[in-house]
Amino acid sequence: MKKLTFILFAVMAAFLGQNASAQGKYGADSAECIKYLSYYQEYYKQKNYDSALPNWRKAYAICPATASQNLFVHGSTLINREINKNKNNKAVFEGLVDTLLTLQDKRLEFYPRTAKGVDQKPTILNNKGKYIVNFRNEDSQYLYDNLTSIIKELGSETDGVILVNNLQAAINLYREGKLQADDVINMYDTVTEAINGATAKSDAEAEDNLKTRATIESVFADSRVASCENLIAIFSPRFDADPENAAVVTNIVKLMNNAEDCSNNDLYFKAVTQMHKLDPSYRSAYGLYKLNAARGNVADACRYLDEAIDSEDSDEATDAQYLYELARFCYANNMRGRAFDAAGKAVRLDNGYAGKAYMIMGNLWASASCGGDVDKYARYWAATDYYQKAKSADASLTSDANAAIGKVSIYYPEASEIFMYDLGKGQIYTVSCGGMTTTTTVRTR
Repeated sequence: MKKLTFILFAVMAAFLGQNASAQGKYGADSAECIKYLSYYQEYYKQKNYDSALPNWRKAYAICPATASQNLFVHGSTLINREINKNKNNKAVFEGLVDTLLTLQDKRLEFYPRTAKGVDQKPTILNNKGKYIVNFRNEDSQYLYDNLTSIIKELGSETDGVILVNNLQAAINLYREGKLQADDVINMYDTVTEAINGATAKSDAEAEDNLKTRATIESVFADSRVASCENLIAIFSPRFDADPENAAVVTNIVKLMNNAEDCSNNDLYFKAVTQMHKLDPSYRSAYGLYKLNAARGNVADACRYLDEAIDSEDSDEATDAQYLYELARFCYANNMRGRAFDAAGKAVRLDNGYAGKAYMIMGNLWASASCGGDVDKYARYWAATDYYQKAKSADASLTSDANAAIGKVSIYYPEASEIFMYDLGKGQIYTVSCGGMTTTTTVRTR
């Protein structure tokens, strides 16, 4: 039956060849071209790849590239199978890999678009790149040169496998002394930009993109190429040359965040400040508060924390946290009025901060410098009020609050002394000093 089938194919091929010769699609020997195209395709459909291969070879040798795109599509499958069979035969293996890569180049040359006009370059070049990764991965220079060329052509359409392997190839060449640190960092920039710009067509692709991004970060971090010293040397001139470039600024911050102990330098400080200017958010404002606080820039630290709190994007829980931090920071920097105000606002937004905030407010009154005959005592009464509130709000603070009350109570006036001011124990008294105002109760020893 198979013999009859192929006799019919041969007759059909001869007939088609006579008609096709006028078109030139099948070349000078159109009958032979069509015959072997028919033979290999029939075997290929049956998945009889071993029989399809010699007939495909004949067709590939006889037929022009214009005969059929399947010469390259099917040929890639057939040659790929042969490569896997001959991994232990270096000479044959290398020859087959050369053939496989040539098939991709030829397909792109003659069939850059489908019959409906769809661009096939991404598919073809990504296939070629993955073949290079699979079969030429021992040569880092070859890998780097060829994958770099593919990434340059495809950009964000480059397959994640190619992006990761090209970065690894760059790292290998750096370790061999063939590339400089800035070459590797530039490649990291390139592959990161490509994967960040990738458009996922499905949830599965989106998941793959996330995995690729994570792998790129991991490979780069493990390389130790991005030392803080290297980053400062490479990116300082880039930042100075184009501080308005959001991509450059963001990448500097990201790389320095990932590098070990690389946030205490002028470049990082300037880059974070500029990133916030270009794309402000409550998170970046909070980051700038931390940076300025660490540098002793008290006014700027408070300004950025106020900006974070005032942002419409932050929720009440975050605002309460920031207000409590502001209270602590201002207290530590002798800004009593601001500290008192921030602590009170934190409590009003989130009662969970009440105990700690009231302790700060008590400390502020206890250490206040109040003039006036009565106010010099009244500050201790006010401090006691807040210490009592603190332990009522948070039982875990009872011991600390009681100890604090014990310290301030020794400064209460004698009953006879306070009587001279027309005041008596338990009477209500309003005290204002140090930017703070509160109503308290007269206490005596």
